Amino acid sequence: PMSELTPINFTRGVPAVESFPVRDITKAAVAAMLDYSDALMQYGPALGFLPFREWLANWYGVKPNEVLTTNGSLQLIEFLSYHMIQPGDVVYTESPTYDRTLTLLRRHQATIVGIPLEADGPNVAALEAELKKRVPKFFYISPDFQNPSGSTHSLEKRKHVVELAEQYNFWLVEDAPYRWLRYRGKEEPTLFELARHRVLHMSSFTKIIAPGVRMGYMLGSADVLAKIAKIAEDTYISPVYVAHGIAYEWCRRGHLPDQIEMLKKLYAPRLDACLAAIDKYMPDAQATRPDGGFFVSVILPEGVMTTAVRAAAAKRNLNLTDGLAFFPNGGGERFLRLPFCALTPAQIDEGIRRLADSVNEVRAK
Repeated sequence: PMSELTPINFTRGVPAVESFPVRDITKAAVAAMLDYSDALMQYGPALGFLPFREWLANWYGVKPNEVLTTNGSLQLIEFLSYHMIQPGDVVYTESPTYDRTLTLLRRHQATIVGIPLEADGPNVAALEAELKKRVPKFFYISPDFQNPSGSTHSLEKRKHVVELAEQYNFWLVEDAPYRWLRYRGKEEPTLFELARHRVLHMSSFTKIIAPGVRMGYMLGSADVLAKIAKIAEDTYISPVYVAHGIAYEWCRRGHLPDQIEMLKKLYAPRLDACLAAIDKYMPDAQATRPDGGFFVSVILPEGVMTTAVRAAAAKRNLNLTDGLAFFPNGGGERFLRLPFCALTPAQIDEGIRRLADSVNEVRAK
């Protein structure tokens, strides 16, 4: 068994270092630099390295001018906000949602309306009630293995959200960095597949290759992407062509499907360990039970606040993140996100044992 002194971090949603395809990326890097050195070393169009955009267009069945590549996907929210938001404009997000998106939307002085999230997607009645009051510029939504909750939207809710976007005429910004990491169960169509003219679809290679590649992309209307690319150009001229050229060459060599399969084999037992440990040590916890992704989330028992549990956990060398930052309009005092991918099954089991002890200590008070 692990020593009580071994710190366990249930903090950041980072990939496992053993997942990085270092050998294949190294070979791809050498080949890319030899084959495309002039293009990769020079400034290039702000939409991104054309061969990679063509490869992605082919993978997704869109046109190359319907693909924009950037340095990671988070900055797409920043560029999109510059393009679409004036101070005071309304944007919807799920509640909870990715905290860094909230940071950027607040930087642009958007009025953020959180739509409560259930295990199978947004609360549709709440969404309809808000739409009757004011229509957003866009709804930032993450239908597959959402960060932070782990929830995945049902087909019924996906269709309903798309119908409402049609009816009220607003954009859906679909963030899907975890979608490829489905460990079991049946895949639902993306919002983009359901309504291409309504959806800007974002994803990234951060969770598939490595965060260091800084390779994000958006699919959608060529007209909107051209405007966002102009903002990108005015920000950094062009994205990091060297990194994108390496990622392209790695993809061109056919590594992506095998890498996704390897990640599933690596991470599925970690998700299983997480759910089994919750059942064993915290049987009364309200936990999401995702079929993939990086996160399980827990709603702590009545009267047990995450802030107090964090303090109790710190004494046990268990590091937790406060859940409050994920909620746009308050709430989340009992919300806890558990990122499991960077931990071994043994660490996960021990971490959740310590978590249960921490919860019981807070309860006893």
